[in-house]
Amino acid sequence: MKLKRILLIALSLITALAVLVGCGSNTSSGGAAGEKSEITVGVTPGSSEKILEVVVKEAEKQGLKVNVKIFSDYITPDQALATGDIDLNMYQHQPFLDAFNAKNGTDLVSIGKTYLAPLAAYSHKYKSLKDIPEGSSIGIPNDPTNESRALVLLQKEGVIKLDPNKDQLKVMPQDVVENPKNVKLVELDAAQLPRSLDDTAASVINAGYAIDAGLNSARDGIAVESDTSPYVNIIATRAKDKDNPTYQKFVKIFQSQEVKDFINKEFDRAIVPVW
Repeated sequence: MKLKRILLIALSLITALAVLVGCGSNTSSGGAAGEKSEITVGVTPGSSEKILEVVVKEAEKQGLKVNVKIFSDYITPDQALATGDIDLNMYQHQPFLDAFNAKNGTDLVSIGKTYLAPLAAYSHKYKSLKDIPEGSSIGIPNDPTNESRALVLLQKEGVIKLDPNKDQLKVMPQDVVENPKNVKLVELDAAQLPRSLDDTAASVINAGYAIDAGLNSARDGIAVESDTSPYVNIIATRAKDKDNPTYQKFVKIFQSQEVKDFINKEFDRAIVPVW
């Protein structure tokens, strides 16, 4: 009986020790409550992808593994975020996110600002939008938010006039009330716009795709969006996860001096950090 009792006590001690070791292991690998050691971030090709490469290295130094998922369009990164396939995305501005939420009934939110990527008009044939002949074709993005953004830029340059009674963040081609040169607005997927320059008099191109095509708005743009633009890019996640400590840690890593220095050096005013 005495031997049996000793064996039972020893077994209890071993079990208790195993539980303690297991608890200690979970704490060290997972960190504070709600923290993760690995996340997935969605981006589109171009500037966002290049900047994220730097962020990934900085995050690794701080014990956070960041997996990168590349999307070839502007819609699926938000769809993937809404369904939980990715943890964060960083490729869009607030008006675009608002439009996506309104259309899809999703609840995605910004948890941090990144940079302003000025939209610009480019041309292989003309030095100014004022030089474009009557009846010319101008390429513009076909997604609602960036299409509105392009139309506002064309209005600023005197190419068209938009209905002043319309919300200027939501204007569409049908809201053009004056078109003195009778230009044709060609709606294209944003990724196709750089290639359209051989076929159009000009095209209004998002900074990410422009940079990927070797274009710099400060150097090559024949019309460039103002630095007062509301279209600052953001880091987005689901509303329920906005306070997640790991996601907040990612934002802090992004908004570091190292990342700011890289943007300023790599993009030479074509992209402007906003933190």
